[in-house]
Amino acid sequence: MKIKVGVIFGGPTTEHEISIITAVQAMNHFDEEKYDIVPIYITKDRQWYSSNLLKDISTYKDLKLLKKYSKKVTLYNNKGSYVLQSRGLIKQIIDELDIVFPIVHGYNMEDGNIQGYLDVVGVPYVGSDIYGCVVGQDKVFMKQIFESIQLPITKYKWFYDHEYQNNKEEVLNNLKVLKFPVIVKPARLGSSIGIGKAENTNELEEKIETAINYDEKIVVEEIVDNLVELNCSVLGSNETQETSVIEEVSGKDDFLSFEDKYIGNGKKGKIANKTKGILNTDRIIPAKIDNNLKKQIEDMSKKAFKALGAAGVVRIDYLMNKETKELYINELNTVPGSLSFYLWDKKDISYTELLDNLITLAIKRARKKDKKTYSFSSNVLESYNGTKGKFKGKLK
Repeated sequence: MKIKVGVIFGGPTTEHEISIITAVQAMNHFDEEKYDIVPIYITKDRQWYSSNLLKDISTYKDLKLLKKYSKKVTLYNNKGSYVLQSRGLIKQIIDELDIVFPIVHGYNMEDGNIQGYLDVVGVPYVGSDIYGCVVGQDKVFMKQIFESIQLPITKYKWFYDHEYQNNKEEVLNNLKVLKFPVIVKPARLGSSIGIGKAENTNELEEKIETAINYDEKIVVEEIVDNLVELNCSVLGSNETQETSVIEEVSGKDDFLSFEDKYIGNGKKGKIANKTKGILNTDRIIPAKIDNNLKKQIEDMSKKAFKALGAAGVVRIDYLMNKETKELYINELNTVPGSLSFYLWDKKDISYTELLDNLITLAIKRARKKDKKTYSFSSNVLESYNGTKGKFKGKLK
């Protein structure tokens, strides 16, 4: 019997379209002899839809037709079964799932919101749990954890939007410990959305104003001179970790922009190739680095993966000064664009095999979790004496 996999994607996030790209790629690479794929698309206004048409990227060109020919659904636990039920006057179960694969990007989705809901429903799912997703989405949390385990990071400062809006001069004064140029980032977004480079104080203020449009938490960090960006993917759990080949990526600026990643040579505002996704970026795979640096990145990647409580497949980004060879860990992506399949392909693990490994890891985690105690069958409220607040029983 085939395993029914519900693939969740989309959602109320600035990376909505990027999630669609990654999900459609994945859905078309599953082993059809082992898995039945059930697409679960979340619109920007938080409505859930399911239809086999959602496996085709062209479906998303006309959202009115998408909604017309897809069923609006909800996911819940029906006496131990994980079901998709249609919504409306006549409700019926349209599918029963064995496992869920969240292929979501960005704030409101990748940051643990979906994972928290799936935990409440009780359905097994692929990838990092809510804790790994929270710290994996927040660049401040990430840096603080990296610092705690002595991983090298660039010099940085962070603040909330209200602190800047209420006392701009104090925030700018605190940022003077950083040397220009600097990068300004929304702390909890991905795909380089809202990120800007500042060469001076005027530009710094401008980039902060832009970042505040996207997040209430802002990070400012120094730029690495003579920058080379290196990425490594990790596959596994807190028990075992395997690293992919390492890639070198290049953008037009001192950081890899959204345009570099997804627009490429296309017209501004349009995705150049909706089936390639992040592969539009210029890449050298494997990176032309010596064995000592390769080993250093592999070891740091496994250490970061475990420290952040990651699971499934992630991509960890590094910044290096190509002249001094100083290496800094930048961030971990819990659901990387294209699931970083191209880094595993170069290690003779096909996209189909990668997806199979991810399902296997998720099932293994679910079985292990079933052996833990998360609630008690006893009801302590049986001994509770009404609204007076008196409790006659014992709590241990």
